[in-house]
Amino acid sequence: MPDSPLPLPPTPASNRPITVAITGAQGSLGQALLRRWHGCGATLIALTSSSHPLTLKEANGQPIPVRQVRWRVGEEAALTGLLGEVDLLVLNHGVNVHGGRSATDTALSLEVNALSGWRLLERFAGVVDARNQDSDRPRAEVWVNTSEAEIQPAFSPLYELSKRLLGHLLSLRSLDLARSLTIRRLVLGPFRSSLNPIGVMDADWVAGEVMRQAGWGCRLIIVTPNPLTYVLMPLALLGRWAYFQVASRGAPPGDEEGTVPLRNRDR
Repeated sequence: MPDSPLPLPPTPASNRPITVAITGAQGSLGQALLRRWHGCGATLIALTSSSHPLTLKEANGQPIPVRQVRWRVGEEAALTGLLGEVDLLVLNHGVNVHGGRSATDTALSLEVNALSGWRLLERFAGVVDARNQDSDRPRAEVWVNTSEAEIQPAFSPLYELSKRLLGHLLSLRSLDLARSLTIRRLVLGPFRSSLNPIGVMDADWVAGEVMRQAGWGCRLIIVTPNPLTYVLMPLALLGRWAYFQVASRGAPPGDEEGTVPLRNRDR
């Protein structure tokens, strides 16, 4: 496996390795990113909904130390304490109901692919804001896998709709959250995984490209064989940024604590 650049340095004072937490860690890309970060010397946390033990090995067969933490969509608040240990959070979990369109499929797709990622983003931002006085830590990062489905057809309507919602929420909230977080958007084409067994790209190769572009400092990371995405995605993000800047207001004081106030719940 080739060496990958390290986007985040060890913490200056203690020189301890950074801590990387990845959701969807049981998937092919999640495992590939864990291996890549292990090669960079990071402390690994695998966030997964599965109860099956995650076993990772190096190319020579040596086991890779990884802390596996089980969590469920809708229980993001339970991860608050854990997020306090994290320097880089990778939001990589998802579900694909393919041609499904039932109410159950709709609720599942929106919760897993969009809303849970948004809630984790907000919660991590609140945790980072609370620890900003800690100069021994590097600037925290969030990598969000929105997928190429954010702007391209994926032959799965609910997957497309939910990923586009996540992408729009990320664009909107980044206007405020980017003050304290470095946010990188991962726009990935079809790679082989349990969600897409006929993907044309290898997940490990995709992970290497993601790490390479992050090492270059890219905030928009695109890995796809589709040349249109390299043109359309930056244009789409520019249009959203301009619209959201004009049509929305900044967060009021106290609204960046990782909590979500509910109003008019009985309507």
